[in-house]
Amino acid sequence: MIIYSDSEINKVLYENIDAVLVVSSKDDSYRALKISRIFSKFIAEEGSYKDLIEKLMFHMNDSNSKITEDYQIFLPKMGEFNGRNSRKLNVEIDGEKQVIQMLVYPIDKSEGDYVILLFELDKSELERDVVMEKKVKTIQETYLFSMYVDLNNDSVSSINVSEISNDDMHYTVKYSEWRMMIVNMIWPEDQELFLKKTDPSYLKDNLKPSKTFSFDCQMKNLEGNYIWVKLIFGRTDTTSDQDFRFVFMVQDIHDDSLKLFNELKKFETLASHDSLTGVFNHGRIETELSNAIEQININNRQVSLMMFDIDFFKKINDTYGHAVGDDILKEFVGTIKEKLAGHDIKIGRWGGEEFVCVCYDFGLNEIQKIAEEIRLYISNKVFEIIGSMTCSVGLATVGKNDSVKEAFIRLDEALYKAKASGRNCISFN
Repeated sequence: MIIYSDSEINKVLYENIDAVLVVSSKDDSYRALKISRIFSKFIAEEGSYKDLIEKLMFHMNDSNSKITEDYQIFLPKMGEFNGRNSRKLNVEIDGEKQVIQMLVYPIDKSEGDYVILLFELDKSELERDVVMEKKVKTIQETYLFSMYVDLNNDSVSSINVSEISNDDMHYTVKYSEWRMMIVNMIWPEDQELFLKKTDPSYLKDNLKPSKTFSFDCQMKNLEGNYIWVKLIFGRTDTTSDQDFRFVFMVQDIHDDSLKLFNELKKFETLASHDSLTGVFNHGRIETELSNAIEQININNRQVSLMMFDIDFFKKINDTYGHAVGDDILKEFVGTIKEKLAGHDIKIGRWGGEEFVCVCYDFGLNEIQKIAEEIRLYISNKVFEIIGSMTCSVGLATVGKNDSVKEAFIRLDEALYKAKASGRNCISFN
């Protein structure tokens, strides 16, 4: 039998530990008895214990970045240990990934004094961790936060913030207190909804055993940026209907939400815009006219209407073909949009070669000047292939008692007068 003395064993252990720290969580301080290897690059001889925990737990050593202030609420409790503790941490030093082991041994539990031992694990451990990371990557990226809630005792437990650590946090807080802390991380416009849906009375009244519900909102991530998340509550099924225990999870849906919003925006554009010219289609400009009448009644806002019609457009199609006709329509609309830029004027294709403009904050005299400027510009413009062309313009004002139909009838009559007067002119009604 090989016999070693206590001093020999202690020497072997001490030599194989890379960092030995004596900590006082109560005084927020630590002192290093030994620092070697990679730890000498980011751990000082002494300093703030809170700052040390932030470096280790948030995996931000060798970095100047800081966690957002709202997440600071987790730091104090993360550095408190009720007994011996062991955890593995993934860190990055000088661009190279490392796996370190942290062992915590209480010296005086009542005072929060510990000895923390740190040592670097070998490369094979890192490789195993990489394999494991790949297996759990989807879960870690998807669920940012989880915890267990007991409403009867107003408590939470088994808190896990995957952005911070894969381990559950030793965190003791009342559920009622947690709600008021976490609400500051919610987008201001979503805070009222969050407080309503997470209210204990609401959960008790609306969630039966084994059932779940969720709602989407924006919430700060570790860096302080708002992202879209799904907040999920699931009630556990126990032997008593008066047992109000829940699992709460925060799911990261940001990328999927942005993709969905982009797709919805595309469909919205397709549904409300003319595919050829890009301006509002008939239905959307009609809605705009309805909205304008509402603005008149609510805010007494001045609204006028313009309607453009390309003179003898059928002749252009018959002579040069519909492809040229389409190009002329696009160029015509582009000219109108250019002349109306800077004004609150919405333009839409009413049909064929007719275009309607809803003009906010313009009286008849003002809009007549703009219409005349456009008419003259079109009549003097040289268009590719066809050379020149003209347009007729009808104008009308909108009153408080108008309906969409009544306002458009007057506008249509004004355009008819312009065309009946020889075209290439303006008329109002």
